[in-house]
Amino acid sequence: MKFSELVEIVGDEPLFETGLLVAGDVDFAALRKQLSRWTAASKLFQLRRGLYALAPPFQKIKPHPFVVANHLVQGSYVSCQSALAYYGMIPEHAPVVVSVTNARPGRWDTPLGSFLFRHIKKDLLNGYRLVQLGGRQRAFVASPEKALLDLLYLQPGADDSGYLRELRLQNLHTLDTDKLRRMASATERPKLMRAAKTIAGLASSENLEYEPL
Repeated sequence: MKFSELVEIVGDEPLFETGLLVAGDVDFAALRKQLSRWTAASKLFQLRRGLYALAPPFQKIKPHPFVVANHLVQGSYVSCQSALAYYGMIPEHAPVVVSVTNARPGRWDTPLGSFLFRHIKKDLLNGYRLVQLGGRQRAFVASPEKALLDLLYLQPGADDSGYLRELRLQNLHTLDTDKLRRMASATERPKLMRAAKTIAGLASSENLEYEPL
């Protein structure tokens, strides 16, 4: 396969897996060698085994970090600080994309950014949705309520009011506090229920500040 043929096949995709290239009579060993050579020549980025992206200037679509995260670990979704920053609920930009998964935790440092995967129990893998990110890219991202709960679940002592204030949560008027409390109750975890109650109180205070006179 020539590199121009590869670009023709995958050029409209932000990422591609080797499985896309092995249809028909393809010498897989030779293909792997070609991919390795193109990676060494900085024509491709290898993100993990079998997952690649075209490098500039051959890249037509810049992969969104959330799309990369979803592909690095199948069955994961973007959550915690990354999702909260995306929704404008915390002031800080999250330089490392944080996702949750039922698989093993880990960190991936790639040419397209750094990605952290936190482990949560299987019964907590819910509350996410497919989000349109522009340029025909989509990724699974936790709802604002679930992103908060995932962060609180993973952070020791997160039900402490002092910690919750340190998060500097903002735009709480956009948060569905009833949904937050229902989701917390569904987990049957007292820590999350206490935290949800405190956050609902903070949201109520913020709403009072924004009420017109």
